[in-house]
Amino acid sequence: MIRALVTATTALAALAGLAVLLGTGSWRCAMRVLLDLLTAAGLLRLAGGQGWTALAAAAAIVLLRRLLWAALTASGPAGPPGRLRHPPAPAPDAAG
Repeated sequence: MIRALVTATTALAALAGLAVLLGTGSWRCAMRVLLDLLTAAGLLRLAGGQGWTALAAAAAIVLLRRLLWAALTASGPAGPPGRLRHPPAPAPDAAG
């Protein structure tokens, strides 16, 4: 049962990532959705097999997700997600 749920979650993660990419046009947003849902699939897999191997696999998935996201956000001009840019300074008033 859990194996089928993990497979379905993985397939739906790919579809959700594609839908976000097509809907927003932002590959970073789509990658974030895909990585989060693949992490969920890894955690579901952990619920099925409670051995050390399953725990190591889930930890590796979480670590890879964090490393990949850190690499993607460090290379972009927009900066880390969630940070607001400073608003532009107001133009000087010509009247005064």
